[in-house]
Amino acid sequence: MNDGIKSSFVNGAFVEPRGDEQILENLNPSDPRDVVDRFARADAQLTDVAVEAASTAAPAWAASNPQLRADVLDRIGSEILQRREELARLLAREEGKVVREALGEVDRAGRSFKFYAQEALRASGEKYDSVRPGVSIETSRQPVGVVGIISPWNFPIAIPAWKIAPALCFGNCVVFKPAELVPSSAWALAEIISRSGLPAGVFNMLIGPGRSVGDALMRHPKVQAISFTGSEQTGRQIAAIAVERMARVQLEMGGKNPLIVLDDADLEVALDVAIQGSFFSTGQRCTASSRLIVTEGIYPEFVARLVERTRALRVGDALDPATDIGPVVDEKQLEVDLDYIRAGLAEGAILACGGERLVREGGGHYLEPALFLDVKPEMRIYREEIFGPVLSVLKVRNYEEALAAAEDTPFGLSAGIVTTSLKYAEHFKRNSSAGMVMVNLPTAGVDYHVPFGGNRGSSYGPREQGTHAREFFTKVKTSYQSS
Repeated sequence: MNDGIKSSFVNGAFVEPRGDEQILENLNPSDPRDVVDRFARADAQLTDVAVEAASTAAPAWAASNPQLRADVLDRIGSEILQRREELARLLAREEGKVVREALGEVDRAGRSFKFYAQEALRASGEKYDSVRPGVSIETSRQPVGVVGIISPWNFPIAIPAWKIAPALCFGNCVVFKPAELVPSSAWALAEIISRSGLPAGVFNMLIGPGRSVGDALMRHPKVQAISFTGSEQTGRQIAAIAVERMARVQLEMGGKNPLIVLDDADLEVALDVAIQGSFFSTGQRCTASSRLIVTEGIYPEFVARLVERTRALRVGDALDPATDIGPVVDEKQLEVDLDYIRAGLAEGAILACGGERLVREGGGHYLEPALFLDVKPEMRIYREEIFGPVLSVLKVRNYEEALAAAEDTPFGLSAGIVTTSLKYAEHFKRNSSAGMVMVNLPTAGVDYHVPFGGNRGSSYGPREQGTHAREFFTKVKTSYQSS
């Protein structure tokens, strides 16, 4: 690469920078003086080249031997797992996730590829008896074609992996646009994929802004499907564009996830679940439990202990093994978090602890985890997704009131309850409208082999992950034959 400048991957090769592109600097949020990498930004013209390459490669890849696909995916997964410590440090350095969490994310990415390596060999179909004599019927699944993948910054290798792996598994070609805040993990993944044995054009990766690359990708007539994870506002725009041109769309968007703590809860379990779900990954997870709904009997002791546990969290450099909470991803997101904290105070909530920007040598976007009490359901900090280490606690009288409060949201991604009552646990699993329900576990954290997704404003389209990914990345064909 010219002068250490990295670039996009198109049609089987990393593009040689022309020299007149805009340069993207990837800065370490723990210490913005540290430039992780520099990248030549792609544009709409290069997006068109990538889509054309994918479209050209699509027929042969769709007809490829499933063992070839399985071997390719297995090689990718194996290399990710072999390099997990190196990739985790890179992830922590560019996104701010602490190393132990980054290791878990890299592991999940590798195992996602290995899971779909096996799925490539499990072709599914059905055979039917016709109501007409001498006629047989069968169904088969075929790839959709060219899939555009747009991923967010908060899981820079896991989310791309759980989208790219099934797309390739089922015979689709991919044009992948990572978030510009986290291009280095995406580039490392593309570099691994480039040596996996994929034919040219089957996988392409574009590092560039959403306003040009993302827009060109979702509007391109040869992109048959779009899988997106990001904000609800952007997701709605993508849905409108996709529907207008009859493209498939899969959207994972926001969340304002509730965690109910009942009077009968094990206090230590409740505290662990609340802290992990609310503050780990700096609260920058769509599945984070940013709303705690606590019944009045346990409320005083639980809140007192929660304040202690929150104050004890160590905020610092993501690469420091002693750090519990890394930095906010960038200055813009930090300012969003601080604006919400100011709004919570203005609306009358009590800031029990945290909420201050922390000054560290070398800068860094550090924020003390903020815990609000005396929250009312109409407050912005309770209703709107903040995407940061800001937690609101609502006191209620009983389970029935807690369930009603949990359901009072336009989102529906994940929801949790902490209780020792089988009655309430079973009732909550049946009656929560969230797509994922956790009992005595954090709302954030799901396995790679099961369906992921929510309802209402959180998700739109078929579920991601596991065998359910087949529903988005394949189309069904019904064939009749006369004997």
